[in-house]
Amino acid sequence: MLNFDINRKKLETLIEINTLINSNYDDIKVLLTQIIESATRLTEGAASSLILENPENKKLYFEIALGEKGADVKRFSLKSGEGIAGWVYEKNHSLIVNDTDMDNRFKSDISEKIQFPTSSILAVPMRVKDRCVGVIEILNKKDGKNFNDEDLQWLEIFATQAAIAIQNARSFQKIKDEVSLLHDQIQTEHGYHTFIGKSKGLMEKLEIAKKAAGTDSSVLLLGESGVGKELFAEQIHLNSPRRDNAFIRVNCPALSESLLESELFGHVKGAYTDAIANRRGRFELADSGTIFLDEISDLPLSVQAKLLRVIQEKTFEPVGSSSSIKVDVRIIAATNKDIENEVKRGRFRSDLYYRLNVLPIYIPPLRERTSDIPLLIDFFLTKFRRETKKQIKGFTDEAIEMLLSYSWPGNVRELENAIERAVVICQTEYITPQALILHNQAVPEEERYRGKTLKDAINLFKAHFVKKALGKNNWNQTKTAGELGIQRTYLSRLLKELSINKE
Repeated sequence: MLNFDINRKKLETLIEINTLINSNYDDIKVLLTQIIESATRLTEGAASSLILENPENKKLYFEIALGEKGADVKRFSLKSGEGIAGWVYEKNHSLIVNDTDMDNRFKSDISEKIQFPTSSILAVPMRVKDRCVGVIEILNKKDGKNFNDEDLQWLEIFATQAAIAIQNARSFQKIKDEVSLLHDQIQTEHGYHTFIGKSKGLMEKLEIAKKAAGTDSSVLLLGESGVGKELFAEQIHLNSPRRDNAFIRVNCPALSESLLESELFGHVKGAYTDAIANRRGRFELADSGTIFLDEISDLPLSVQAKLLRVIQEKTFEPVGSSSSIKVDVRIIAATNKDIENEVKRGRFRSDLYYRLNVLPIYIPPLRERTSDIPLLIDFFLTKFRRETKKQIKGFTDEAIEMLLSYSWPGNVRELENAIERAVVICQTEYITPQALILHNQAVPEEERYRGKTLKDAINLFKAHFVKKALGKNNWNQTKTAGELGIQRTYLSRLLKELSINKE
């Protein structure tokens, strides 16, 4: 009767895991952890690991490691054939070793370095289409017992479940990447960027931008360098009645003062020495569409006067011409400077400022919308992983913590550069803090919560606090719930509500 109860429990666990495998492709790490936790419990092991191959360097890495030394184990890697797990991987064959001292395949140095004596090991291969892609190993059966054939058979079933989960997740990720690639290609072909973000502050500004899109009034985008002012300009254009017409971008500081007027308004043949033919300017090209003037505060005063006339009268003369050209252009301007101060100091025309400042939109810096960081790093990782063809799975907990606590003076542009640099440098499956190469610049506590509602601040604190506790307990939800003094079901609900995941 006892054996029947035990087997029934194992069967129920398998059914539960099989259900999860068919419904949980997004959070593969949690799913695999549940599989290994169940395998460890039902084979009565003291510790366990799930070891996967990195296709790039063919090394084996400890993807999941459970037990009191789990976090320490994850620092190591194995070569094919090295240690019990390496042998199982190389031979694609299961193995029971109930006395490691008598088996020369046992790699004792890892056990010694982490100070975890290992006396018995049960290891089985994970196979995808008969090819071994990793190994599950259970260490030290409890109460000094030996692993037996029944343990081996059950662990092989769990290994099959884990392999199915990995295969499904990889297929899902491949489809997800292809859809993302198609979306990006469509956007890129039309010269637009993908808009990423869900934070309350960002969504409020986007809603204002979409409302402004329905008018022809000038919009002035304000915010620090790198916050995404150009993306907001694109969203205004794409949500406007002008969406099917031209969207012309002008980076004002990139053009010399001598060329700027010609670039904006065009010139006629013979207007100056190099004017060998008539040339249409950006405003003429933007007729019936939208023109985006980035860093407009850098425009020289002489050009500001001509721009004011375009706004007021919708006409201008090309350089060297006395004939006026009439245009219908919606103007979106942007600056990272204190433009009111520029007006006070006489460096920017007040009448032009008031004309541009009809619908001002301030875009918050990245440090005030940290909930956007996980979305952005996932987007940039996918982008640069695709470009470099590297098999990088994500970030270590320490790297995520660094990304969330850094102040990002360069905002989204700096974050993108940091992720690109990390992908190029990284030689392991997960990006570490060392690969990020960030200045050690944490956000002060008062900055972390500035500009947030009480509810958002509390949720930010909860997410940070819960994730710390999960990391401390190797993402074991039962242990974490016990430490936090809450029910495991409530912890699971918090993970969903606060969008917490190990990746």
